[in-house]
Amino acid sequence: MFVSLEGPDGGGKTTQAEQLLRRLKEAGRDALLVHEPGGTDLGVHVRALLVGRGWTSIDPWAEALLFSACRAQLVTEVIRPALSRGVVVVADRFADSTLAYQGAGRGLPEAQLQTLIAIATGGLRPDLTMLLDVPPEVGIHRNRAAGAAAVAGQTSFFEELHLSQDWNRFEDEAIAFHGRVREAYGRMARAEPERWVVVDATRSSEEVAAELWSVVETALVRER
Repeated sequence: MFVSLEGPDGGGKTTQAEQLLRRLKEAGRDALLVHEPGGTDLGVHVRALLVGRGWTSIDPWAEALLFSACRAQLVTEVIRPALSRGVVVVADRFADSTLAYQGAGRGLPEAQLQTLIAIATGGLRPDLTMLLDVPPEVGIHRNRAAGAAAVAGQTSFFEELHLSQDWNRFEDEAIAFHGRVREAYGRMARAEPERWVVVDATRSSEEVAAELWSVVETALVRER
């Protein structure tokens, strides 16, 4: 079974993915956590390029192509082999994030991104995607104090990528960007309700974790 966690920055996806992995293992399931970009040597190097503070800017298509290269490597090297062994794979973001961030957020054409995603994934899609939904204002508020966490390696990649050095200065732009991202996720969830489950991530971490586990546990029972 392939499970992905998606949503705007500040929703706690990285923490929840780790909690979900722990509960799967406690339940006796062979499980693996992956994140983008990462999980392979190529992903580690590209991540450093994407979040490097030395860049003044990065072209949206260059960004999308870098993510896709990492995704292709991750699918081939890690995800497909794990799924073939019966492992439950939990992804801290997957291809839907490209449609939300590089598509709605950066303004790239969805049809072309869909083609790029299909090439990078070889058609692989999650069986279940859980959308950790938070309004842009909530995510930004949570990320204002995330600078130290990013340095300590406790911030998710997308939060690290979009984390400004001065949130007050860029707050208006950040709200608009993340508003587009959130709207895109909502559209995807409504268009494919058989795959997506929307979770209110403004609640406590414990409440969110309990709901995520309930959803996954039910899906695993149906899979048998």
